[in-house]
Amino acid sequence: MAPVAASMSEEVHESPAVVRRQESLLAEPIAALVTRAAACGPRLLMTCARGSSTHAAKFAKHVFERYLGIPVAAAAPNIATQYRRSLDLNGQLFLSISQSGRSDDLVETTEMARRAGALTVSLVNDPASPLARAAELVLPLCAGPELSVAATKSFVASLAALLRIVAAWTGDSPLREACARLPDRLAATATLDWSAALAPLAEASSVVTIGRGPTFAIACEAALKLKETCELHAEAFSAAEFRHGPIALVSPAYPVLLFHPNDEAGSGFSDLAGDLQRIGGCVLVAGGAAKTPGQLPTLAAQQAEGDAICLIQSFYLLLARLAASRGTDADQPRHLQKVTRTR
Repeated sequence: MAPVAASMSEEVHESPAVVRRQESLLAEPIAALVTRAAACGPRLLMTCARGSSTHAAKFAKHVFERYLGIPVAAAAPNIATQYRRSLDLNGQLFLSISQSGRSDDLVETTEMARRAGALTVSLVNDPASPLARAAELVLPLCAGPELSVAATKSFVASLAALLRIVAAWTGDSPLREACARLPDRLAATATLDWSAALAPLAEASSVVTIGRGPTFAIACEAALKLKETCELHAEAFSAAEFRHGPIALVSPAYPVLLFHPNDEAGSGFSDLAGDLQRIGGCVLVAGGAAKTPGQLPTLAAQQAEGDAICLIQSFYLLLARLAASRGTDADQPRHLQKVTRTR
């Protein structure tokens, strides 16, 4: 067994303090964004991201479409960087999300969107980065230095910031309250023991993660982290999509990790878990009120999006131990570097 990744473990435990800092440091830039957005009345949000930030953009899609009714589309950066094509984005909202802010394709696509008349916003950990300079408005993640190659606290900070944006934009009281409670809720996840997931995941050669609604982004992020820190092949699906073919892969040697949403999107998750168990699947369930075999402990349900963010925090706490049990270095995964620059 390898030693537990020190940097990643420390950074995961810093997440509650990071989210607490955001309350004061993001209040002014979020207010400026809401004011500008109200003036231009965007009918579309286009996101631009890579890596873990792509999953934060999926969370943005969920919260913007659910609470604001604004359609969200993901940019294809090669349209700007390879094909040199501009898009008709006049009056629309363009959101780039990045930990480092140094990927050339994100910078060039943001510059294209700004020239095309979009209101450009960067959600970035380094407010002095090229991506921050490319956008009109900058929302710092406030995560501080992140030394581990695998992004953890910056991902949690991205989701928290997105929830704060939508709470401020809508004035929705439950969302505002969820943001206020989130630091303490994240800290409380440290008391939850997901050891029951260690053995099946440590012995697996492939894993599927499943979510829907607020937890789809969580499932996507978990699958990426299993690949990059544990050298464990993992693939993420929507709970609805999984029945359309991929369910044929299920076997006792193919663990399924379900991230159960605590809202309407959770309808059918208990049935899915039961069906997977009946066909011989090794099923682990995080979230949801029903107690089923393979249930992992979670905090009592409060607000669905806040609860989803707590699920990825619990997963991260498990991840460092899982990497150690599989003999991999979660702080320095093979073939990877902290800043990845693509065009």
